[in-house]
Amino acid sequence: MQDQPTQTRGLPKLRLVAFLALAAATLSGWVSPPMALAAGLVFALALGNPIPEASHRASKLLLQWSVVGLGFGMNLAAVWAAGKTGFGFTVATIFGTLLVGFGLGRLLKVEATTSHLVSVGTAICGGSAIAAVGSVLDADSKAMSVSLCTVFVLNAVALLVFPPLGHLLGMDQAHFGLWSAIAIHDTSSVVGAAAKYGEEALGIATTVKLARALWIFPIALGVALAKRHGTKRVKWPWFIFAFLAAAGVRTLWPQGADVYGFIQHAAKLGLTLTLFLIGAGLSREALRSVGFRPMLQGILLWIVVSLAGLAAVQNVLR
Repeated sequence: MQDQPTQTRGLPKLRLVAFLALAAATLSGWVSPPMALAAGLVFALALGNPIPEASHRASKLLLQWSVVGLGFGMNLAAVWAAGKTGFGFTVATIFGTLLVGFGLGRLLKVEATTSHLVSVGTAICGGSAIAAVGSVLDADSKAMSVSLCTVFVLNAVALLVFPPLGHLLGMDQAHFGLWSAIAIHDTSSVVGAAAKYGEEALGIATTVKLARALWIFPIALGVALAKRHGTKRVKWPWFIFAFLAAAGVRTLWPQGADVYGFIQHAAKLGLTLTLFLIGAGLSREALRSVGFRPMLQGILLWIVVSLAGLAAVQNVLR
């Protein structure tokens, strides 16, 4: 009669060991951020998160510090030089995307935080923007997981579809580089799609996307200001200021390129682990309550942005 309790006690331990092993694997460099999120989701839905409170606290801190570390990969002078000529165009496409996204979210009755994260991820730079703004909003695991999953799925589709679509439309490299920077969510997929198209497309796409990524800073501050109620003090997102400070250090002292590269790599690994922990925070009940609406919002918003961006790019570069 004593064997059964012993076996029962052993199962949670095995589940914890498996969970920690998967978490450690995300730091190997072989696991992509979408794969890490998917692994966390599958583990949570199949076995359940053995340490939900601890993983939630760890994901919040890791998320913020990872965003700061990513700042060491941005040279503000280079980004400004690349983005100043199309400043008005960038502003129009970012805020236009946000407005359409918020409208679609309301129309489809998507939960507000999830809707905002999907819109921000589409407008700026996918997972990185969701990570930054989600932390400012104190978004729960459900909103973070669903919005990240939506963006990553569409990101993967874009990486495969955009290059052949560009050739089908007869786009030159300049057109395609700018279009992909506007319509593809994550910087990594923008680089991947543009690299398939050609060196000129890659150069344009990378610089334009980096210039857009810098809008994480004002958007996150705007969200922090919008969150205040009545006369309460604004809860300033310290890590966003630290992100900008890191980019400033990288710009003013470019001699430490190797050190900055190491910090940026560590930040990317930290973000990958964070996504695993965020995915592991989603339950079956939460997934059922969310439904298909956020994905539908993401798909419709992506289509609108892609078509509007295509028309705008052809007119801007003509």
